[in-house]
Amino acid sequence: MNRKSNHGWLGRLVAGITMLTTLMAMGVHAQTVNIVGIGAASCAHFNEEIARNPRAERDYLAWAQGFMSGALLRAPKGVDEDLDLLPPAFPLDKQAAFLRAFCAERATQDYSDAVHALYQRLKGAPT
Repeated sequence: MNRKSNHGWLGRLVAGITMLTTLMAMGVHAQTVNIVGIGAASCAHFNEEIARNPRAERDYLAWAQGFMSGALLRAPKGVDEDLDLLPPAFPLDKQAAFLRAFCAERATQDYSDAVHALYQRLKGAPT
């Protein structure tokens, strides 16, 4: 895939995340919003895919970072303003391990549930 097509995919991802977080900020229940992209995969699918192709985990992690960044961008004023999505104590490799462990333990849940749990962990909230 060339760089130009990567940016198109990323732009669509950011647009989808923005729409999702806007709807959530407007008080629309999360159940009425469909997660799209690889984040919509079940944990079972994630587990199978990274076992088959370990490099695929990088794509999932990129989706997770984009999703969480979109949530920060669209959060109401005063909410999570100082949240660091890449704190020194929780670098990407530890975040990837967290997502793998979450999905290994909860194969019936969605990968987006794992990302939500990671976001809560970064906030310091119990998962």
